[in-house]
Amino acid sequence: MNETMKKLLFELLKDSKRSDRDLAKILGVSQATVTRMRTKLVKDGWIQQFTVIPDFQKLGFEIMAIVCFKAKIKTELIEKATKWAMSKPNVIFAGRTEGMGMNGVMISLHKDFADFSGFIADLMIDWRDDIKEYGTLLTPLEGTIVKPLSLKYLAELEETSED
Repeated sequence: MNETMKKLLFELLKDSKRSDRDLAKILGVSQATVTRMRTKLVKDGWIQQFTVIPDFQKLGFEIMAIVCFKAKIKTELIEKATKWAMSKPNVIFAGRTEGMGMNGVMISLHKDFADFSGFIADLMIDWRDDIKEYGTLLTPLEGTIVKPLSLKYLAELEETSED
């Protein structure tokens, strides 16, 4: 990836809804060049999707949950875990992890504690033979949020590393 494409990617992290014309001005290239570079970034997999990060609380979610677990490691469980996580729209991230004796993590959003409790109950029913232990960390979405969830900070990190 050349430097101009990298700069385009970080500009899109800051605000992906900007027009190619605005991005061309920032990058000092033509609008057509920006369009071609954006298309290439998508085609080559550098950009997986264009999306928004909403105010979760305004959408009716009160809790963000991080669930860490220790599960049996079996190749066939990866497909089962993928299907399970993909079937839960409130799971916004799931993957392998290392540390604290755990090997899996999920981040999910919940309307309230009852919704979260139901989620955990389903998890324990569906995975009763495969999860050895788990722990949860609940973050209320109302109140003190020191730094809101955003990917634009990655662009700021890149800018400070160039100085």
